[in-house]
Parts: sequence; structure tokens; C-alpha cells
Amino acid sequence: MQYRADLKSGNELSALGLGTMRFPRGINMRIDFAKSEKLVVSAVEKGVNFFDTAYAYGGSEQVLGSILYKNSLREKVYIATKLPFNRCNDYGDFDKFFSEQLKRLKTDYIDYYLIHNISTAVQWETLAGMGIEAWINEKKTGGKIGRIGFSFHGAQSEFLLLLDAYDWDFCYIQYNYLNENYQAGIKGLKAANKKGLPVIIMEPLLGGRLATGLPKKAKRIFNQANRSISHAAWALRWLWNQPEVTVVLSGMSNEEQLADNIKTAEIITPGSMNKTETDVYKPVIAAFKEAYKIDCTGCNYCMPCQMGINIPECFAAYNATYAVGFISGMTQYVTSTGVNRRENNHSGKNCNKCGVCEPNCPQNINIIKSLEKITKKMEPFWFKTALKIISKFI
Repeated sequence: MQYRADLKSGNELSALGLGTMRFPRGINMRIDFAKSEKLVVSAVEKGVNFFDTAYAYGGSEQVLGSILYKNSLREKVYIATKLPFNRCNDYGDFDKFFSEQLKRLKTDYIDYYLIHNISTAVQWETLAGMGIEAWINEKKTGGKIGRIGFSFHGAQSEFLLLLDAYDWDFCYIQYNYLNENYQAGIKGLKAANKKGLPVIIMEPLLGGRLATGLPKKAKRIFNQANRSISHAAWALRWLWNQPEVTVVLSGMSNEEQLADNIKTAEIITPGSMNKTETDVYKPVIAAFKEAYKIDCTGCNYCMPCQMGINIPECFAAYNATYAVGFISGMTQYVTSTGVNRRENNHSGKNCNKCGVCEPNCPQNINIIKSLEKITKKMEPFWFKTALKIISKFI
């Protein structure tokens, strides 16, 4: 395993971190403990020492904590988890959530603690007005928090303001070869690095799209360049080739993915890729821009929908009609929404325009208008006739 230094603390962090938001789940959508345990233990054995979770990740804190406790691994890893600041109304809430997280994780300290999904300097000013700076100092002085940081989903200008708003120890940004100039972007990456902050990368595979959701044209380009390199590995190579990147978080759900990612982490160091390799990304990016219409990563922050709509799946199916083919996209839409049922379907047409989902979207997608666009394409006037044809393929 390759390790990169957190220069502010002296910690040596594995270049590959395991993100637990996408722990393997069963049919009932509950985390599969046995599979997750096997994955975590294997990751530690192979040198991964950075594990990311969050209060809002649907049981992943409890599962990660139980796995580490059961296998006596707590002292071998760094745990990163996040404060759900948007649920905090006063100073007392900071302790309420933090104490619950310690219990879930079966530990008495957090190595890397973040303000979760902050997107503006005003949000930080609101927290500062509630006394969070004093709270952070108390927890750090008492050894309850090792390093303090924030995860960011907003405009680049706001990221630069946040960097200067507090003496941070690290930060998380969404960054990949398709999002080089999105949100914090490369400018934000370099600005954070200049301040000496370790930068942890979220969504390196864009919710899996850069691994298994490539348009046909993009696949051909990568395969022609080097068929032995997986599509996921191409995405990770692009990141680890950059010296400003400290840890890349990957939501691995099986050991095959773990092995492939570790193989890449072991060989790609800053500046190790040649020009022929780095030139491959430009036409791949162009192929993506031609094929994908909605920049959804499948993070599920918009869920659950009060009308039962599976918003990310609607977006994925819509994109698939452009990237893979109309029949494939329609098949995906029908199976994920159950729109072929007379009752209890989860069609995008069921949207009541409540708008609850939109403020939670890290990609700032106009979800209501997007669903209108999707249903117009996916459920036209001839839809019922099309269902009879599609039913032959599902």
C-alpha cells in the first residue's frame, strides 16, 4: 500500500480509503454485516488505514464500529465521521450527535471529524455563532477529536472562503477527471494543499459511473489505450498522479474491487503517468459530455422521497438512454420505478413538487424540472404500447 503524509499531524494515511456509504446491502437494503466485515478486515490486512463514515449513512457507523471492535482493529485505523450540522439548532446538539456517534463506533475518540456537507461560508458563520469553535477546541484538547475538517459541496468561491474561515486540519472535496472544474475543483485542491491541508477525495468514480457506467465510446477509448487497465483504475490513476491528493475514498462493496484499487494504489505515484496516458482522458471526457445529461452521482441525499420516487434511479435510467441505448434505458426505468404497475408505482410523474429533495443535492440538480424532463421522455403518449415491447426484455 502507498501512504501519503498528513503533514499537519504527521499521520501516514493509506492513499486508498474505504468509504462505507456503499457497504454491501441485502435485498431488504440493510447492510450485510458478514460481507462488510470480510471487506473491512481484508482492507486492513492489505494496508488500508483510513475509513470514512457519517451519522447519516444508514447504519454504517454502527456496522463499522462493531467490525473494528470485534476484530480488535480500532488502533490500527483512522476513523473519519461527520457531524450532521444541518440538524444542529444549538450548542447542545453538537454533543448530542457526537456522543451518539462515539457509541455507534464503539470508541472514545474520532481521528478525523468533519462538518458534513457544508457549502457556504454563511453556514459556517451560523455554526460559529452557536459556539462550535469553542466546542471543537474542547474536544481536541480533551483528546476526543484528533483532526477537524469539512466536506464540501458548493461553489468554488465559497470553498476558498471556507478555507480562510477557520484553522482547518483537512478537507474533503468531490473531484475526478470528469469534475476537474466542478465545485472546489483543481483550483480548490491546490489552494487547500498550499495551506498544508491533506485533501481527501470523494466521488472518485462519480457514484460508480466512471467504473461501470461509461458510454460505449469512452469504453472503446480506454480499451484501445490499454485493455488490461480497468475503467475504475483509469479514474484512480488520474487522481493519484497528482501530488496534492492525499487519500482517495472508494465505496468498495466486494474484494474484487478492493484488490483492483489496491493494485492501482501501489503503482501510481505523483507524476508517474506519461503524456500518452494522461492524453487519454480528454476524448473520454468529451464522450461523457455527449452521453450524460444529468450529473447525478447516486449519493441518495435526496432520498427518501415522500412520494416514493426513486430519484437517483430515474436519473440513471434517463442517462442510460443516451449512453447505452434507448431500450436499455427504458428497461432500467421500468424495472426501477415499477411504472408498469397500475397501482403503487414510483413513476417520476408522481412528483408533487414539494422541493424537499433539492436543498439536499450536493450536485445542485434542479430535481423537479429534471423529473419533468425525464417523464416527458420516458413516459410519452405511446408509453403503454412500448411497455408491451419492453416486457419481452425484462
